Amino acid sequence: MNWVALKSLNELYRNKETKIKETLIKDSLFQHLLNDTQEIKEGYKVYYSDDEDFFEMYEEEYLEKFNQYYAFLENNQLLKPQTRFEEADIIELMDMKRRMDSGELLPIRNQIMQNEETVRNVSSMFFKNEKYLIGKKALIDAVKQMLQIDELADDRDQQYMYRLECEDPKLIILCENLDFLKRPSLPRKYGYELWYAGGKNIEKLKYSYDRNLPIYYSGDWDYDGLLIFNMVCKLIPQIKLLYPTASSKSILKSEHKSLWMDRDNPSKYSNLSVKNLDNRHKDILVNLIKKNHWITEEDNHLKEMVTLIQD
Repeated sequence: MNWVALKSLNELYRNKETKIKETLIKDSLFQHLLNDTQEIKEGYKVYYSDDEDFFEMYEEEYLEKFNQYYAFLENNQLLKPQTRFEEADIIELMDMKRRMDSGELLPIRNQIMQNEETVRNVSSMFFKNEKYLIGKKALIDAVKQMLQIDELADDRDQQYMYRLECEDPKLIILCENLDFLKRPSLPRKYGYELWYAGGKNIEKLKYSYDRNLPIYYSGDWDYDGLLIFNMVCKLIPQIKLLYPTASSKSILKSEHKSLWMDRDNPSKYSNLSVKNLDNRHKDILVNLIKKNHWITEEDNHLKEMVTLIQD
C-alpha cells in the first residue's frame, strides 16, 4: 500500500468513511474489503463501513503501524499533501534514520559523498534495484535527508567499491547487496572483510587486490544473482560461491522480477554457466528452479555460510 491508501484506511477506521480516490480503486486491500469480505461498502463518492470485523482487523494489523509511520513522517517534515511513498519506502526511510542516528550508516554515507555517488547506485544500495528511485523526486529528497547529503550525482558511472574493513581480515566476501555492510559487528568480530561493488557494476573488480586472502561471493540465489557470480568469476577466477542458509520463497508470491530461464528443463541450470559450481551448488540451483523459488541474500546468516563453505 502507498501512503494515500494507508491514510484513507485510517480515515475509514476513525470516521467510518473516506473519499473514493483512484489510488483506492487500484488498491488490492480496499478492493478485497469491498468485493470479497464486504467489510466496506461503496456510497456516493465514498467508501464507508460499520462492520466490526473491519475495525477489529484494522486495530490488529494496521493501527500501530500507521501511528508509527505518521509520527515518523511528521517528525521529519515529510508529511505533505503530495506524499505518495509506498509502505516499503517508509519502512526503509525509518531504517535509514535509525541507522544514521546510531552511527551504523555513517561510513556508508561518507563513502557516498566521497565517491560522488549517483541516484542509481544509491537506489541499488537501499531499494529494489538501481532504477527504483529514478523519477521519484520526493523519495530521492527524503533519502538525501535521511543520509544528510545535499546532492547526488546524476551520471551512471561508479568507479568505486565499498569496503567494510576489520583489524585482522581472514577472508573477503564480495556481496551483491549492501545489507551485510550495514551490519558491521558480526563480520568484524570474525575477521570478514566485506566488499560491495554495486550489483552488476563489477568492472572495477579488475583493479581489486585480494592480498592472497580467500575470497567468496554472497548474493541472491536467483537468475540475476548467479549471472553476476558468473561475471565475477571472469574477473576473479579463484572466488567461491557461498552456500545459502535461508529458506527459499516463491518468486510468484513475492512478486520477484528475476525469473529462471527454461524452467521446463531444470537440469540446464537456467542456461547459466555452472563450471564454478560444485554438486551441492547445482543441487540447490535445480531445486530452486523446480519450485520456482529464490533466496534473498540478506536472509542468510553470514557466519553460517562461511562455516559451510569451509567444512
